[in-house]
Amino acid sequence: MIIRKGDLKDLNASVLIETSYTSDYVWQIRTEERPYEEIAVNFRAIRLPRSVRARPPRDTDCLVEDWQRGECFLVAEEEGEIRGCLNMTVQPWHATGWINDMAVPSKYRRQGIGSELLRYAFRWAREQGLRSVLLETQTKNHPAICFCRKHGFVFCGFKEPRDQDPTLFWSRRL
Repeated sequence: MIIRKGDLKDLNASVLIETSYTSDYVWQIRTEERPYEEIAVNFRAIRLPRSVRARPPRDTDCLVEDWQRGECFLVAEEEGEIRGCLNMTVQPWHATGWINDMAVPSKYRRQGIGSELLRYAFRWAREQGLRSVLLETQTKNHPAICFCRKHGFVFCGFKEPRDQDPTLFWSRRL
């Protein structure tokens, strides 16, 4: 497998990668506030009564815009086929790389492709002088949460939009 910077042809193939996943857990968020004293946030993995199939939000227009920025768009290629992609943009004022998109087709998952893409992205980020990498997951994307934790990401925040699933933010110092 080769990990390399993606070109326009790779971008087109990456947009077509199926990103749905199956999850048996959802992370439940509970907050408790005491004025001026404490804010407690707890997350707990709750087993669902049945597996849920879902798709993470993915804005392919933003993927194209990010690719045009020419920062970090990586693809994993084997036998002439794109088997994964990772798109990271730079937030220079924080010296942070933000992974906006990462996808591996379901038939190639759990084979180390995502891990390799991440390893190359970390190396690229260090070469750019970045200090950390951030990404976000849905609370019901238990496979992605496990992937983040396996690769040294730590929970660093969340948001609960009105019309979407809650989102967890993950950070890893380089």
